[in-house]
Amino acid sequence: MNFDLPEELVTLRDAVTDVCEKHLITGIKSFEERQEFAYPLIREMGKAGLFGAPFPEELGGSAAGFLAVSVIAEEISRLAPEFGYAMNMQSMTCPYTIYNWGTEEQARRFVPGLIAGEQIGMFALSEEGSGSDPAGSMRTVARRDGDVYRLNGSKMWITFSHATDVGVLFAKTDPHADPAHTGITAFIVQPKHFEGYSAQPIELPGLSRSLRSCTVFLDDFVVPVENRLGEEGEGFRIAMNALEYGRLTVSGRLTGLAQSALDVARNYANERIIGGKPIARFQLIQERIADATVAVEAARLMSHRVGWTMDQGRVSTRVASRAKYFATQAARLAGDVAREVLGGNALTAEYPVKKINAYIDMLTVGEGSENVQRVLIGEDSLGIKDATRHAMRNRFVGML
Repeated sequence: MNFDLPEELVTLRDAVTDVCEKHLITGIKSFEERQEFAYPLIREMGKAGLFGAPFPEELGGSAAGFLAVSVIAEEISRLAPEFGYAMNMQSMTCPYTIYNWGTEEQARRFVPGLIAGEQIGMFALSEEGSGSDPAGSMRTVARRDGDVYRLNGSKMWITFSHATDVGVLFAKTDPHADPAHTGITAFIVQPKHFEGYSAQPIELPGLSRSLRSCTVFLDDFVVPVENRLGEEGEGFRIAMNALEYGRLTVSGRLTGLAQSALDVARNYANERIIGGKPIARFQLIQERIADATVAVEAARLMSHRVGWTMDQGRVSTRVASRAKYFATQAARLAGDVAREVLGGNALTAEYPVKKINAYIDMLTVGEGSENVQRVLIGEDSLGIKDATRHAMRNRFVGML
C-alpha cells in the first residue's frame, strides 16, 4: 500500500499552486472591493482544467479522477479559500450531478460550459426551514403546465446564485407524497433565460462579498420539461448522491484550511521572540502545534480515501461522512491553535486567521452539518443503518 501521491497528481497540485499564486490570490482583491462576481478568475480556473478532473475528455474534462478532485480542492483552499466553493459549483455538486443523472443530451448541453468556467453553476437544495431535513420541510413546489414546470418558493444559502447560468434545483412535484421524499424532483435551471428568478445576497462577515451565497426567490419561474433531471419523484435520491460527491470537495477544502491555519501558526511561532527566544521553543506551543499537525495529516488521508474509493467505482456514505466529520474537527483544532499562538495578532488584517476560521465555520455546515454526520456515522457503527450505499450511482461504472 503506497500512501504517496502519484507523480501526476503532484504535478497537478503544483499547477493549482501556480494558478492560485498568479491569478487568484491577488486577483480577487479588486472584485471584493467592487463586490463584483469574479468571472475572469473562475474562467482562469476553468482554462487551467481545475474543474474537469472527474469528467471524460469528450466533455472537456481530463478524466484524472476523484482523488485529483480532493488534491485540487485542498490546494485551492489552502491558498485562496474564497475559490473553494467553485469546486462544488463548477465541478462536483452541479455539473457532476447533471453528468451522473442527466441524459447524454443534457450532459453535452450543460457540462462543458460549466467545467470550462464559461458558465456559472449552483446547487439549490436548502431552504430557510429545511437545511438538514429537505424531504420533510421543503416548501418549494413545481407544477406541470404543458411543456414546462412553474416553480414557486425560495431557497437559502445558495452559493453563486446571484450569477448563475445553469443550476441544479430541487422542488416538490407532489407536496402530499407519503413518504415525503418521493415527492421531490430535480431540475436543471437557467435563471438568465426565464423570468421569475431573483437572488438576494446574504451578508456573511469575514467571507467573500464577490463569490457569495444568496437567498433565491422563485415566482412562477419556468423550467422546460426537457430540463427535468431524472424522473419525477427521484430528486431526493439525486440530492443525497450529489452530497456524497460534495463531501469529497468539502473534506478536501477543510483540510486545506486546516493546513493554512497550521502554516500561519508555525511561521509565527518561529518568528515571535519572547524572553530572547522564539515561542516555538516553549513546550506548550509545541504541544498545540503537534496536536494540529497530527489532525491535519489524518484529515488529508481520510479525504484522499474518499477520492480513491470513488475512483474504484464506489460511492460510500460511510467513507465520505467520516472524512467530512473528521476534517471539520481537524480544521477547527488548527484554527483554534492559530488563534492561541498568534494571540491578539490573530484579530488583525495582517494575518489571515480570521478569514480562515470564517470559512471553517461555514464549511462545518456545508454538505451536511457536523451533527448530521454524527448521526450517519453513529447509525452505521451501531448497525442501525448501513451507510455503504454501494448501490448509488457512479457513472464511471454505471449502477453498482
